[in-house]
Amino acid sequence: MSKPRARNFPDRETIVAFIRAHPGRAGTREIAHEFGLKNADRAELRQLLRALADDGTIVKRGRKLRQPETLPPTLVADITGRDSDGELIATPTEWDDETTPAPRILIHVPRRTKPGTVAGVGDRALLRIETIESDETASYRARVIRVIDRTRARMLGIYRALPQGGGRLVPVDKKQAGRELNIAKADSASAEDGDLVSVELVRTRGFGLASGKVKERLGSLATEKAVSLIAIHAHDIPQAFAPAALREAEAATPAALQGREDWRAVPLVTIDPPDAKDHDDAVHAAPDDDPNNTGGAIVTVAIADVAYYVRPESALDREALERGNSVYFPDRVVPMLPERISNDLCSLVPGEARGALAVRLVIDADGRKRSHTFHRILMRSAAKLAYAQVQAAIDGNPDDATAPLLEPILKPLYAAFALVKRARDERDPLDLELPERKILLKKDGTVDRVIVPDRLDAHRLIEEFMILANVAAAEMLEKKGLPLIYRVHDEPTIEKVHNLREFLKTLDMSFARSGALRPELFNRVLDQVKGHDSESLVNEVVLRSQAQAEYSAENYGHFGLNLRRYAHFTSPIRRYADLVVHRALLRALGLGDGALPDSDNAETLAEIAARISVTERRAMKAERETADRLIAHFLADRIGNIFEARISGVTRAGLFVKLADTGADGLIPIRSLGTEYFNYDETRHALVGSRSGSMHKLGDVVEVRLVEAVPLAGALRFELLSGAEVRSRFPRARGGGKTKTPRGRNAGHPDVHSKAHPGRKSRGTSRKPGKSKAGKPKKGKS
Repeated sequence: MSKPRARNFPDRETIVAFIRAHPGRAGTREIAHEFGLKNADRAELRQLLRALADDGTIVKRGRKLRQPETLPPTLVADITGRDSDGELIATPTEWDDETTPAPRILIHVPRRTKPGTVAGVGDRALLRIETIESDETASYRARVIRVIDRTRARMLGIYRALPQGGGRLVPVDKKQAGRELNIAKADSASAEDGDLVSVELVRTRGFGLASGKVKERLGSLATEKAVSLIAIHAHDIPQAFAPAALREAEAATPAALQGREDWRAVPLVTIDPPDAKDHDDAVHAAPDDDPNNTGGAIVTVAIADVAYYVRPESALDREALERGNSVYFPDRVVPMLPERISNDLCSLVPGEARGALAVRLVIDADGRKRSHTFHRILMRSAAKLAYAQVQAAIDGNPDDATAPLLEPILKPLYAAFALVKRARDERDPLDLELPERKILLKKDGTVDRVIVPDRLDAHRLIEEFMILANVAAAEMLEKKGLPLIYRVHDEPTIEKVHNLREFLKTLDMSFARSGALRPELFNRVLDQVKGHDSESLVNEVVLRSQAQAEYSAENYGHFGLNLRRYAHFTSPIRRYADLVVHRALLRALGLGDGALPDSDNAETLAEIAARISVTERRAMKAERETADRLIAHFLADRIGNIFEARISGVTRAGLFVKLADTGADGLIPIRSLGTEYFNYDETRHALVGSRSGSMHKLGDVVEVRLVEAVPLAGALRFELLSGAEVRSRFPRARGGGKTKTPRGRNAGHPDVHSKAHPGRKSRGTSRKPGKSKAGKPKKGKS
């Protein structure tokens, strides 16, 4: 016999109304408290909430509930036009849900406006969001907090001089490929052949090419070393630091011992790629001699004390916030901070005293963190090591540098990692296996080759230690009641899970329909296909079902890492979010200068989180486009060559393919597939012939011919020669190398720490979601 329901048990409409009134703040506990529900009623409440989620009435973000498509209270948006009444309309700058159109936001303009809040069509602005109960033209109303980027009517391209004077503009945007502009000699601003220029369109009448006027010469692309300039300027990534910021950097002096603990005798070591220029994290481990923690370990993670040099509201701080993060290209790095700070004073180089913020982690014999403490220290790195160098030493091949470190330093690190790995495996985070390619350049800046670096236990060791440090930072700040910027990763939407389930049916696989959505459900699917022909296909589809990691002042957990709370703490040299967390820790623990100001509350941090989430995605897009352009240059003289490829995307426009040897992406237009009509089957991720029933689906291995390469746009076009059964790995491509299979758990994971890229420590989701130094961003990415 069921227990009687509480007299005030709310109906569906009342619960939905409460969630609508408290977006992102209402969970089971809050609803039960609001309506006075006792323990006996909570099971029925959970059942009702699950039903509301299943039919799409509400969505769950971590432990909190909201209506579908509910936007966060603070958002970066692009102002796209005006409605019939002349009011400004905006849409979110980043909108991940491909199944629904981005919501329209009505911009409210108050009678009195503050400087910097007057926006126009084409501007990008930081908005404060409100829900509109009923409006035919928009779902939300917002006011402008700050205009971030002003509109600039321009086209970016390469100037090609003509013999008779003047020239043509070759656009660099894929969408504008083939749309050249005529540049009169008088309008060329003395541009030279090969210059990257910004051009203003000139209205012309009649037939022929449209005309443009050079407004700015941005640099020469006479050599491919400068190809990253295109992405830098196309995405408005700041390069030059303001003079005031450079003066602050040059005036800075090394951190002294005053106000710090002296840890210079602790043999902390850095482990990075061999070509890394900044070293922002160092590690140490030792067995715990506490008799109450037999078999446990003490792990220490020391992070460069950037907050000591970059103070709130300083010129350096303003520059860092504008950039949001460093941007990494195969040929250069656009740093968040000047080199005087990033590569000198804050870099934990061997033998030099450096300020750091360290966390001491007590690990038990099962690998779980028992406790942690934070310390502001002065340290001296004992050695600068590379991943492969460390792994070789552990595997029995030490060199002159690692031989004396093997017993006292390296083996204790690996022993502690063995403990931590137990807890990690029990936590069971999302376990995607996806290769991460790295472009190696020749001295002239052209592509030498594309490789898939091995993933070693040395990489995983650093990843897990950084994750522990990031969790400790979030826990400490929550304990002290201070606001912080979380690194969050939402669970997949109901629609994406449904699409994944329907896709798996085509492979005679199932996906659980009930119960809480957890990473382990996806891991079960991935485990079923390990070693099978469909492994890479299923990994790719599972990846596409995931949300993208982002920064937020509201915590809804990290789904991919299966963590309730997570913050980026370990890379303040290259990520502004980490710098904010450092400042908050200094304030919470009273550790001295550079602390987060009292005026920086949750609302302020929500604005910062919205801005740096956009700059992170800007960096990811710029990095991806640069890689596309470099590889298109590399393949430009191979028109007509035949390659092995895998279908990496299926759309109504055609098939996207990825080459086996280089990872290059290109399009096979649907019109080139044959004379019959092809239908797009979204469930099976396939194009199906209407007459023959022939199918081209995601993951198929095919043979393609390169038809066209547009290096400046990074665009490749192929034609399909033949299809083949899906194979577990690519065969040798004609004229190319051999693709290596991915190595290691979490390759390509949204928030796993990777330092394999030149000069970088990770990416922040990366791909969609992306890569990252778990703790530290694909290069996002979490």
